Amino acid sequence: MKIPIRLDQALIKLYAAFYDDALNPECCKQCAVGNILDKTDTWKHLSDHHGSLQLNYVGLVHERLGRRFNGYLPSELLQIEKSFLEGCGYNTPLFYNGNVKKRSKLEDDLYNGMCAVITTLCYLDGIKNVLDYTQVLSTGKNTVNAYHSNRIV
Repeated sequence: MKIPIRLDQALIKLYAAFYDDALNPECCKQCAVGNILDKTDTWKHLSDHHGSLQLNYVGLVHERLGRRFNGYLPSELLQIEKSFLEGCGYNTPLFYNGNVKKRSKLEDDLYNGMCAVITTLCYLDGIKNVLDYTQVLSTGKNTVNAYHSNRIV
């Protein structure tokens, strides 16, 4: 499977951020999109609310001009961030008046958020999810059932 350059670069940055403990859903520079955009927070001006899919005026202008940020349109960046926040267990959009689902910064939550982002990135590029391991385990038949039926109990 051929992986688009923007997806490959985004995956490298996400994996590096995860393993360097540099993923933080509440920081615009350390969230999924912040890391994909080289630890910048300029993308936060594309929407009025963190985790919203609604582009504001600035976001709409960039979208209509076809402006891309490391290969992604503003609307795609908002989809990526929303999937990250929800994968980490947050209610979206984030409002700092108590609408945030209180979760600790557990590694499992960050991993789930990263997996949600990878699924979204693959969807945006129109390819199968690179995390889908069923193809590796399958030989065209239901390998799990074949294994169980051939086992001696």
